[in-house]
Amino acid sequence: MAKAKNTAVFFCQECGYESVKWMGQCPGCKTWNSFVEEKVNLGGRRTGTAGSMRSGTMGTAGPGAEPALLSEVSIDDGERIGTGMKELDRVLGGGIVPGSLTLVGGDPGIGKSTLLLQVCQKLVDKGRKVLYISGEESLKQIKIRAERIGKFGDALLLLCETNLGIVEETIRRIRPHAVVIDSIQTMYSEEISAAPGSVSQVREATGVFLQLAKGMNVSIFIVGHVTKEGTVAGPRVLEHMVDAVLYFEGDRHASYRILRGVKNRFGSTNEIGVFEMREEGLAEVKNPSEFMLEGRPEEASGSVVACSMEGTRPILIEIQALVCRSNFGIPRRQATGTDFNRVNLLMAVLEKRAGLQLSDCDAYVNLAGGIKIMEPAIDLGIVMAVVSSFKNRALDDKMIVFGEVGLSGEVRAVSMAEQRVQEAEKLGFTSCIVPAVCLKGIKQKEGIKIIGVKSVRDAIDLI
Repeated sequence: MAKAKNTAVFFCQECGYESVKWMGQCPGCKTWNSFVEEKVNLGGRRTGTAGSMRSGTMGTAGPGAEPALLSEVSIDDGERIGTGMKELDRVLGGGIVPGSLTLVGGDPGIGKSTLLLQVCQKLVDKGRKVLYISGEESLKQIKIRAERIGKFGDALLLLCETNLGIVEETIRRIRPHAVVIDSIQTMYSEEISAAPGSVSQVREATGVFLQLAKGMNVSIFIVGHVTKEGTVAGPRVLEHMVDAVLYFEGDRHASYRILRGVKNRFGSTNEIGVFEMREEGLAEVKNPSEFMLEGRPEEASGSVVACSMEGTRPILIEIQALVCRSNFGIPRRQATGTDFNRVNLLMAVLEKRAGLQLSDCDAYVNLAGGIKIMEPAIDLGIVMAVVSSFKNRALDDKMIVFGEVGLSGEVRAVSMAEQRVQEAEKLGFTSCIVPAVCLKGIKQKEGIKIIGVKSVRDAIDLI
């Protein structure tokens, strides 16, 4: 038997690419300066994916596995487990799928642990056995948070442990319906010499939990820390291994929180759930549009309501713009909640196609409420807000705007225009400016006037 020995291997922090030497650019993801050196044990036994696959612990792999006909595979939507939180169920695609592995990421203090503890509370109330494993907090700290949230049943089990072997043995022995790992960066395997949170440890721990989820048909939630860029810390391969990736967004000093699904093998992506942080925990916001428009000023220039689609949900958002003459040689531009470069592009379109002199003006664009939207459908809303502030003319408070703006100044079609108009009508808006090409797909309604525009010049003439 060969003797185990330690050696140095370089890993890419972005994609997990492995190399025996350091390289300036990763061949896998083309990222510069992403390689880090780690010590690995070449001769020791690994409990990772390869070893368990060979032993057949996943149930669908191993020497005795047989291929199945596609026509014989049954799909049962009734297998999903409802969490009791409609906003979370929407993001997950209808509930928790047994045997799924879900990654929840977010900034420190945003409420990840609170959200998952509330999910545990709902599952326990339904008679499910839940295991909450914490590598960062003590049992007393978890108890304090639980008392703030409310009453818990007797089926919630707590474990404070970071050793991956002990955690795996506990899950196999208890056989719970759901498991929460808080967090994946604290888990470590004794058979890997790298420090906890390193590329090797995170990849090994995720592989073990993936086998447990698929082999035992248990739903596992893992919490992941994020970097300063807002992505989950560790190798990018971590997001590829899990079934769903949820990001918890929002300003920790504000009351609202947004849970966004960026990957979901069991449902649609880009769905969002809106929560409000309260003293007793996270409360669902059932009507996000009404919540986002609270406190909107009346008869103020530079304020426009636009409609964006987040997955299958239309959300009305107030776009604010402030345009004023600059006192410097180079005007200042700032965008909050949307793409800065997109705002500069739209202002260039206004100068070229609408004849507005904006080159000597400071411009500030803000999406009220702190929500981040990158959908092109808010282009026309940004344009109208900038023009309204530049001309100092207020728009109708009961009017919404949506449409994509091209470089020629044309207003292009957007998807799901009918749903956007229905959301505006439900909240009491009386007029709606839409792309002219979308008019044929929108049913005329008595309570709201629908105006189609072909270019930004047509929209500006309506002010």
